[in-house]
Amino acid sequence: MAGRSGSGDPAPRGPGDPAPRGPGDPAPRGPGDPAPRGPGDDAIAVRDRLTDAEARSVLQVAAAAAQHDGVAPLSEHVMLHLRYGGDPRARNLLLYRGADLAGYAHLDPTDPVEGPSGELVIDPRFRRRGLGRRLVGFLVREAREQPLRLWAHGDLPAAARLAEAAGFERIRSLWQMRRSLQNAFDKPVFGEGIAVRTFEVDRDERAWTDLNRRAFARHPEQGAWTREDLDKREREAWFEPAGFFLAERDGHLVGFHWTKVHGGGAGQGRPGHGHEAMGEVYVVGVDPGERGSGLGRALTLVGLHYLRSRGLSQVMLYVDESNTAAIRLYESLGFAHWSTDVMFRHSGAALADA
Repeated sequence: MAGRSGSGDPAPRGPGDPAPRGPGDPAPRGPGDPAPRGPGDDAIAVRDRLTDAEARSVLQVAAAAAQHDGVAPLSEHVMLHLRYGGDPRARNLLLYRGADLAGYAHLDPTDPVEGPSGELVIDPRFRRRGLGRRLVGFLVREAREQPLRLWAHGDLPAAARLAEAAGFERIRSLWQMRRSLQNAFDKPVFGEGIAVRTFEVDRDERAWTDLNRRAFARHPEQGAWTREDLDKREREAWFEPAGFFLAERDGHLVGFHWTKVHGGGAGQGRPGHGHEAMGEVYVVGVDPGERGSGLGRALTLVGLHYLRSRGLSQVMLYVDESNTAAIRLYESLGFAHWSTDVMFRHSGAALADA
């Protein structure tokens, strides 16, 4: 199927709140919509925007699931949405069991070509009660008969069983690859005319966004990043310009390697990743006119040397399983497959018991 620590406040409720919804009733949408009052009842509320208390509760559920499963249940995109509000077109599904938030699902309807995509998490305390199936059914309903894509992080058996039972098919896999930073690797070699420097905040945002769009013109997520997407990441605790490398030719930006240091869990305002602090090849991009020049390899090596200089022992990256050229490059740099995230697809027909 990663955040600030929160108090776990339940959704607010007042004396005029409506009764819990039945199976055929529309999902509540108002800012004061409550969780049901009965300890054994459950209900789903749909929000365009979450209150601060609701967002804290969701982040707590995500942290509990990450600790239990050893893998973060929600992508960085959704975590940023939770922390900073996200796209107002997105939908947030809150599944309550009594007064407790038992599950959460996020629906992103913004891709006009591929259709909406979703992610979900169930609090480990409330699993094996059919709640995941119920959330999936509501995601399908909220997609409004469009095909729905659903990410499952870590390729956990329970997620695969849920997807199969709900009529989803596996359509895409995203590999996590890792390598040790304690083993030797080459020094970067750049072609003539290439200069490398680090990112400067309030100077390079527009040029980088333009290059990212060109470099990932065929990528379904990365190529669509806007200045707002970049600004949100600049506000994250892990953002460090010294690890964001830019390659220029004749003063024009032609490539980049953005590294990241994450993990280690407590004290960084987000759920633990189940490992010590680790480096990441966050994004490597090259202008189409520079492809085949070895620029991507050289920039990757620059980042690896930087991460090792930070005292880190391991580095990871994500790459689409279908991107065989990139996988060959990373394998030549000592990376090996570690784990897999999976995307499932549903036709859009409503589930029988949703």
